[in-house]
Amino acid sequence: MYLIGFPLLLGPLVTLHELGHYLVGRWFGVKAEAFAVGFGKELLGWTDKRGTRWKLCALPLGGYVQFKGDMDPASIPHPDQIEKATPEERDGSFHHASLWKRALIVFAGPAANILITLAIFASFFAFYGKPVAEDPNQTNIVRSFAEESVARDAGLREGDRIVAIDGEQVIEFQDIQDRVLMYPGRTIEMQVERGSETLEIPVTIGDVTETDQFGNESRIGRIGVYSNGLAFEEVGIVESMGLAVTQTGKLVDMMVTGIKQIIVGDRSVKELGGPVTIGKFAGEQLSLGPLAFINFAALISLNLAFINLLPIPALDGGHLAFYAAEAIRRKPLGPRSTEVAYRAGVALVLALMVFVTFIDIAKLPFFGN
Repeated sequence: MYLIGFPLLLGPLVTLHELGHYLVGRWFGVKAEAFAVGFGKELLGWTDKRGTRWKLCALPLGGYVQFKGDMDPASIPHPDQIEKATPEERDGSFHHASLWKRALIVFAGPAANILITLAIFASFFAFYGKPVAEDPNQTNIVRSFAEESVARDAGLREGDRIVAIDGEQVIEFQDIQDRVLMYPGRTIEMQVERGSETLEIPVTIGDVTETDQFGNESRIGRIGVYSNGLAFEEVGIVESMGLAVTQTGKLVDMMVTGIKQIIVGDRSVKELGGPVTIGKFAGEQLSLGPLAFINFAALISLNLAFINLLPIPALDGGHLAFYAAEAIRRKPLGPRSTEVAYRAGVALVLALMVFVTFIDIAKLPFFGN
């Protein structure tokens, strides 16, 4: 399953990402010299009538579109050659396209991944409906406690209505989960209504490590309260799209929160995952069936968009940062500074890949702890 899941997951996602770049570039008249799925030695390939070389490469860890004028697959320009280009060389060159066209071509890749995520989530909501409380008036009322409950230990009782956390209103039970899940060990101030009283009760979120059926561990926050049950309500296409946007926004917020926590030391870098972890999870989700695998594909697609939009030179976000600087300065950055920044960006990306791959390998079962 691992060997099947990894290419079945990343292959289509990377291809669609690069296809976003390619289609918008073609729309703007920019010539693509190569479209590759994977890196390294070409295994299969053909050249179309527009002169684009389409190829499948040996290392299935990504892909690229190389436009006319690119120095390499990362779209690093030839700083000294842009100004010296002849009219023939400028025709169809990515780096001689107008600034706004270049920006849209670069953004089209991550945008394709975001659209994939939205399409999958919207399809799920349209088919299954949206989860709603069986009784909306009871959704934020504590019905019972888990066997181990920090909320009960802090003084909450059955029947309490949780109306706010740290001053932010709680409308439904999902709001409580959103303010707890990513913050193990944090102390929050819970405002509850008990009869005619309104109480402020500090609760330190439980720090829980949960293990799934495959042995994967995840560190999350729990307070140990249950509310009433959920039902599923049918929704139309328009509403399902809105729900997909909301769900995607929540996931992005969780990604940003997780990165912040790793940077400040609230979470271990061991929670990072690279290609090996993605391959492992892909195989596991595939073994659970197509729906689980498609849902996982939506998460990874969003992660690809998020990572690519980071403002690191050589990534899409780095290119967009350069274009923003060019728009403000009304001229490109100098050749020397551009080259140094791109080389540093490539080095950083490679270092991060090596780092997360090392973490991946160290987490494999035969290495123990």
